[in-house]
Amino acid sequence: MNTKKYIYTFLVIGALCGGCTQWVDYSPKDDYKVTDADYLKSETDYRSMGVSVYTPIQWLNQVVPIGDIASDNAAAGGENASDILNLQQIDDFLVNSQNGTLTEIWKAAYEGINRANYLYQYKDTNPSGVAVNFTGKDALYGEVAFLRAYYYFTLVKVFGNVPLFVDKKLGIADSRTLKQAKPAEIYAQIEKDLTNAIAVLPTTDPKNGRITKYAAQALLGKVYLYQNKFDAAAPVLKSVVDGPYTLVSNFGNIFLQSGENGSEAVFEIQYSNASPYYNWGGTTRGQGNYAVQQCGIRGLTGNSPYAAGWSTNLPTQDLANAYEAGDTRKAVTCLDIEAYKTANPSMNITYQVAPYKNTGLYNQKYLPRKGESSGQIELNYLNNQRIIRLSDVYLMYAEALNRKASPDDATALVYLNKVRQRAFGDNNHNLSATGTSLRDAIWKERRLELGMEGDRFFDLVRTGQAATKLTGFKVGKNEIFPIPQVEIEVSGLVQNPGY
Repeated sequence: MNTKKYIYTFLVIGALCGGCTQWVDYSPKDDYKVTDADYLKSETDYRSMGVSVYTPIQWLNQVVPIGDIASDNAAAGGENASDILNLQQIDDFLVNSQNGTLTEIWKAAYEGINRANYLYQYKDTNPSGVAVNFTGKDALYGEVAFLRAYYYFTLVKVFGNVPLFVDKKLGIADSRTLKQAKPAEIYAQIEKDLTNAIAVLPTTDPKNGRITKYAAQALLGKVYLYQNKFDAAAPVLKSVVDGPYTLVSNFGNIFLQSGENGSEAVFEIQYSNASPYYNWGGTTRGQGNYAVQQCGIRGLTGNSPYAAGWSTNLPTQDLANAYEAGDTRKAVTCLDIEAYKTANPSMNITYQVAPYKNTGLYNQKYLPRKGESSGQIELNYLNNQRIIRLSDVYLMYAEALNRKASPDDATALVYLNKVRQRAFGDNNHNLSATGTSLRDAIWKERRLELGMEGDRFFDLVRTGQAATKLTGFKVGKNEIFPIPQVEIEVSGLVQNPGY
């Protein structure tokens, strides 16, 4: 069975959202004659709808490039200054509330929340008032709880003050009743959902991509770090550190197709090219990973394993220069196309020179490869997005240990150095710092280890480094992005400061 296809099969349900109110509180079922009573009559119905809660998580693929483009790790790139304007605005801190990429993130996240809420609305009894009980129902709701937490975590770190609702899916009658919650309230709900998920989820699942207890613990630890709750973060992250995961010996193998859902994969968003997608009107809405096409080298031809793309999300020289000599992560993260061409003359490589904001570097981790797409090629790359890896957990755990009330720098160093030992292939580059020097070393290591994986901007914001690291960043404004204008106009939401 193709588990990627099984897990993320698109299923239209009562929780679908349309436009403003569309995106937060509209369901097509409010207009159709088919009613809620037609749903959730059996275990199969519950499980199918549980699968549908996963689907919008694929549509959030632009959160990853934004996390680097908004930082010092990447430039927007593209063909010229007006190409992919949404990302150019984010890159230059000139973003406004009409930004289509941010609007799509808002839509997708609330789509997922509404789907999760629909299932919670009928957890005890279905729409007809009948209880449908089956073995594994609690674990299924653990998955739904994790997903709702992930959607809200995405919203709160991107937009800040957002509407919070968990008791039911919203319909047309709820228009303009939405109230924005403060980040602390959003985080409290995320913690509640993840804690509930941890209590019922299995430690393993036979289908790649399904949420496990360890994934929920890792995300909860990350959520604690974002709130500076280091004493709470350390034990929950230790549970993952002590779990069944091991670091992949060859760093580059993690990002190959053969490396998907590997030994250090705690949580990956699954993508597939098994059901080719052709809709340019909904570029991020297929089963494939649209973000991969963006990273490709514009006009590439020749016999290399790589496919052509759009030359966006370009690693910066600043990122490349941050790696020490001998660090194997540099080549895996930053592909120097001229050096690669020179080293492989038999490949007869040609490409379009100098994309906008050219750095000479390309995002090797997610570079499109031949044979990994289908249908409308640009929309159907099968590459999973590696959202939480074991090395990420090691570094989060090290940070929590270093920054908690009673620091444990000795253990923090152990896990920081595990990451460095894999990077260099030896123990000669181990560090021995303590206190704030160790904290700074951990933060630097996160950049090197997770470069081009979407964490950098959010790490800089949560650690208070953004203003000193990012040109154009305005304190009190650029920590979050503008709420989509249509939500301001139709739902009556309050715009974030400075936009």
